[in-house]
Amino acid sequence: MTTWNDVKDDAQAVRIGEHGFVRLVDIMGDDSSICQAARCSYGAGTKSVSDDRALIRTLVRNYHTSPIEMVELKFHLKIPIFVMRQHVRHRTASLNEYSGRYSEMTDEMFVPPVSRLQVQSETNKQGSGGSMTPANAAFSLQTIENVFKDAYSAYQSLLEWGMARELARIVLPVANYTELYWKIDLKNFLGYMRLRDDTHAQGEIVDLAKGMYGLVKPLLPMVCEAYEDYWSPRNTAHLSRMELALLKQLINPNAYSSLVMRCEGQSEDVLAKGFGMSKRELAEFKAKFGM
Repeated sequence: MTTWNDVKDDAQAVRIGEHGFVRLVDIMGDDSSICQAARCSYGAGTKSVSDDRALIRTLVRNYHTSPIEMVELKFHLKIPIFVMRQHVRHRTASLNEYSGRYSEMTDEMFVPPVSRLQVQSETNKQGSGGSMTPANAAFSLQTIENVFKDAYSAYQSLLEWGMARELARIVLPVANYTELYWKIDLKNFLGYMRLRDDTHAQGEIVDLAKGMYGLVKPLLPMVCEAYEDYWSPRNTAHLSRMELALLKQLINPNAYSSLVMRCEGQSEDVLAKGFGMSKRELAEFKAKFGM
């Protein structure tokens, strides 16, 4: 199995935890590829970079995602099996994983840092809450390490006694590391990010998502900027019908008019620019709230 030392000199590799990593090994397409597909033409054409940015933002804002699917990403990942179980829930990717039938599993296990040792959340049945007491945290960490040591020792013993690798591995915990190549188109990768770079997601898969995104963003700056402005759960919010109705009741139309009046030249164009919006986006915002 590949180690961090094997890939650490790769500029497109990021370490995740003690033994894990994410590596961007291949990318097909870039921002201009998305624009090319959207315009159904070849080459860069006669459009300017500013036109490309506006087009990409329009595609993302309005969920016109087919052109975004034209970009594909291939990653090399090394992650704990319990993170892998969440990772493969996204069934829009292709993958090939390290085989515990053909090869022996290593003794590399995910040991959570002390800061990650948390109690069960009282409000979220599948999430973590506050920190454990120092005494309980220390006892828990020692227990985890003892279990890992005993499990791998049992695995090696089973192999020495002649048991097949495909059966001997059943004694290993889900903290054991696995390795895979994972290929996904950009539209579905951004969908992955919307779910996994979220405050409700488990911390370990959030770290994985951030690691991958950090490698992608410099290569696709326009679409990543649009993602952060329109889709990212860190920066945006989805409102239910009831929440939207309540918000409409709370908005004071006079306050909006006053905001426009304070703008230079008393112009809605200046207001839109001040918030990083286009004139069309401002018009759509007003329509949502009946202004």
